[in-house]
Amino acid sequence: MNATTSCPHAVVAITLTQKQQTGEVVTQKTSRLNLVNLAGSERASTTLATGKLLAESANINKSLTCLGNVINSHAEAGGLGKGRYVPYRDSTLT
Repeated sequence: MNATTSCPHAVVAITLTQKQQTGEVVTQKTSRLNLVNLAGSERASTTLATGKLLAESANINKSLTCLGNVINSHAEAGGLGKGRYVPYRDSTLT
């Protein structure tokens, strides 16, 4: 990644846990929400980027696509990750 890039990313993971006691039985539900804002995924035609900036944007978009593929692989495996190929090495980002 370019050290002077102007495209910040943000990742926030929120875990919610609910415990409920009915008599002597305690049940627990846990949910996780991942919020991801990946800058740089704009269309080239709307940014009017040329030259070096256009090449950087193309690389960012490729990396974001690779990240999406990794996330999809995990989602399709149901979070278990058993026997499913996860394409981590397709990009430096992943």
